[in-house]
Amino acid sequence: MAEQVAILAGGCFWCTEAVFNDVIGVSKVESGYTGGTAAEPTYKEVCGGNTGHAEAIRVSFDPDVISYGDLLDIFFATHDPTQLNRQGNDVGTQYRSAIFPQDATQEKEAKRAKDRAQSHWDGNVVTTIEPPSQWWPAEGYHQAYWEGEGQSSPYCIANIPPKLQKLRKSFQARVKGETAAY
Repeated sequence: MAEQVAILAGGCFWCTEAVFNDVIGVSKVESGYTGGTAAEPTYKEVCGGNTGHAEAIRVSFDPDVISYGDLLDIFFATHDPTQLNRQGNDVGTQYRSAIFPQDATQEKEAKRAKDRAQSHWDGNVVTTIEPPSQWWPAEGYHQAYWEGEGQSSPYCIANIPPKLQKLRKSFQARVKGETAAY
């Protein structure tokens, strides 16, 4: 089967990108912006909260290796979907929890995954399921951020390792090879 794409927003794209780069069946993760109105938004504009965009990731994956539903289960387990328009200290609609299904099949699976997630969280899962929107890749320095500059960033060090621990603990069979323990 041909590769498919999943577009997910779970707060800071550096954090979600780091998680999905470690998932078996994922061939590429790109940070970017979607769900807004401005053409060719910049990081500064999106962070300002006035474009309507979410910081998001575009995940290319092999559905013969990992299903879209499994990707969504990882997504819901590695960020807090009960936080409205925020993840930790990142506040604003640009940090919302959202899924952008690319077709009707993905939309149905997104609704099922959200229902599954609700049974695992005490609070109400506020993740939105939004229509497909123009994808804008983030500036080059945001791509593969954790693998490079991020490992010396106090923000990333505080936020990414706990997400990677959740991934390794809950989805051990879905993690690529041996990577650093956090």
